[in-house]
Amino acid sequence: MKLKLAVLLTACLLFSAATAAAKPFVINLGFAGAAKGNAYSVLADEFEKLVEEYSNGTMDVKVRCCTQLATEDEAFKGMQLGSIDMYLITSNNISPHYPLMDAFILPYIFQSKEHAYKILEGPVGQKFAEDFQKATGVHLLVYGYVGVRDFYNSEQPITSMADMKGMKVRVPKNQVMLKTYKAFGAAPLPLAWAETPTALQTGTVSGGDNGVTFVKSQKFYEICPNLAITEHFAYFNPLFASNRIMKKMTPEQRDIVRRAAKDAGQRHKVIMDGKIAAVKKFLAGKGNMIITHPDRTDFFAAAFKVQEEFIADKSQEMKDLVKAIRAAAN
Repeated sequence: MKLKLAVLLTACLLFSAATAAAKPFVINLGFAGAAKGNAYSVLADEFEKLVEEYSNGTMDVKVRCCTQLATEDEAFKGMQLGSIDMYLITSNNISPHYPLMDAFILPYIFQSKEHAYKILEGPVGQKFAEDFQKATGVHLLVYGYVGVRDFYNSEQPITSMADMKGMKVRVPKNQVMLKTYKAFGAAPLPLAWAETPTALQTGTVSGGDNGVTFVKSQKFYEICPNLAITEHFAYFNPLFASNRIMKKMTPEQRDIVRRAAKDAGQRHKVIMDGKIAAVKKFLAGKGNMIITHPDRTDFFAAAFKVQEEFIADKSQEMKDLVKAIRAAAN
C-alpha cells in the first residue's frame, strides 16, 4: 500500500512539474494608441507573432493597447521599477527620462527616411541604445518604423508658416517641440496624450500633430478638417523592455526576444510604408480633410534656428550626437 502511494505521489509530482514546464513564459506588452491601425499596434502585433513563432509557443506575448497597463510616462517609470514588462513609447516622450533623445526630435534633423534609418540602424543608433540602457536601466530593443508628424487643425488650411500665427496647438510635454511651435508662430500647450482628444473637442486647443495613421485611428479628422503635410518632426515608437523581464529570461529566450524585435522592426517599416498612401487617400476622401502642402522655406529657417539654439547650452555629448546625425546626411 505504501509502495503504491509513493508511486502515485511521484507520478503526481512529475505531472505537476511537466505542466509547469509546459506553461509559456508570459510577456505583457503595452502601448497608448488605439487597438488597431496605427504604428504602435503594427509593431506590437508583429513582435507578438515572431516571439511566439521563434519560441515554438513556449513564450506568450500579451498585447495591451489603449493605456491598459499605464500611460507612457507611467510605463517608463514602471519599466525602471520592473512593474511593467515592455512598452512602446513615442520617441519624444522619452526625453524627460533621457534628454539625449531630443537630438532625434529636433525639427527637420533628418533630411529623409533613408537618413534616419542610416543613423538609427547603424553605429550611432547602436551606441545610443547601449548608453540608454546604462543610464536608465531600460532596454531599447528596436527603433522600428520612422514616420513624420503632420499638422492638423480645426481653424483653417495651412499654406504657409504665417497661417499658424497664434494658433493654439497641443504638443507633448517636450521642450524641443514647445520651442519649435513657438518658432513657427503658434501658441503651444503641453498636454498628455490621454488629454488630447478632449482638448480638441472642447476647443482648448485648435490643432496638433501626429503621423497620419494616428489622425485616422483616433478619428481626429472628425474634429479637425485641415491637414498640412509639413513633415516637421520625425518620430519612431521604440520597443522598450524592463531589465527585470530580460533577467527573468534564459539566454535563449533573450536571443529570441532580440531577434524577434529586430525582425519585427523590419516588417514594421514595410507594412507602415504601405499604409501611409492608403491613409492619406482615405483622409482626403471619406475623411473629408482639406490637405495642403505648405511652402517649407520659412519652416526650414525657423527649424534650423531651433536646432542651433537648443544645442548651444547642451552637453558635448548632445552636440556630438547632433553633429553625427547631420554628417550622415552628406
